[in-house]
Amino acid sequence: MSERMAGMGTRLTLDLWHPNCWAIEATSRNPGGILAHAIYDAPTAGVERSNGLFTAYGDSVAEVEDLLESIAKSDLAGDVHELQERFDPRGERVAPGSVAREFFLEYDPGEMVCPLLVEQGFVHSAPGQIERGRETWQVWFAGQRDEIQDRIDTVAEASGADIRIASISSAEGAEPERGRRLDTLTRSQRQAFELAREEGYYRWPRETSTRELAAEMDISKTTLLEHLRKAEAKLLDPQGVEN
Repeated sequence: MSERMAGMGTRLTLDLWHPNCWAIEATSRNPGGILAHAIYDAPTAGVERSNGLFTAYGDSVAEVEDLLESIAKSDLAGDVHELQERFDPRGERVAPGSVAREFFLEYDPGEMVCPLLVEQGFVHSAPGQIERGRETWQVWFAGQRDEIQDRIDTVAEASGADIRIASISSAEGAEPERGRRLDTLTRSQRQAFELAREEGYYRWPRETSTRELAAEMDISKTTLLEHLRKAEAKLLDPQGVEN
């Protein structure tokens, strides 16, 4: 890697809204918020769905319960599977609110913005945060700075999103950070992820299917989905994910 490439990179905070999002819908109607952690693709009854790990938080138990109830009632979301309740009696925050509950949720991957951001070169550096009907994402962009707006416009056009740059700063080490995350992928995971990007799997509407990608790699669809799930988990939320 050249010295010019090694010093290239931009850190951004993106403030966005997009349609058909259960988290935006729920937080626009209720206080509190949601943290979006790792997202996993998994087949369900022959239909491709996504499973996400999230944290609902608020300043009281009642606030979090109302938020979770609103999520459960949404036509855009599947079943809510709560993992645990976390409350610190000393008042030390375990999330932006003093009460937090982790949960899994299954939903339509076509309504996700995360894969579109990854496709355009924006690598998440922290969990997404959803409050008051808007999402906030901390991302690295390792390309040229003058490419950023065009890439954001591409995501917005594909998803119907309203995306605003809340902050932007040049940051040495963005390219090594992106490279470091890619280097955590196994050969099979990287091959599957790069092929999916090239063939338009992360575009909306999708330009290929997991069945077609699996056939091109000469592996089963289940194996391909496992490679993509682990690759996406490492790129979107690299802390504590399995190999």
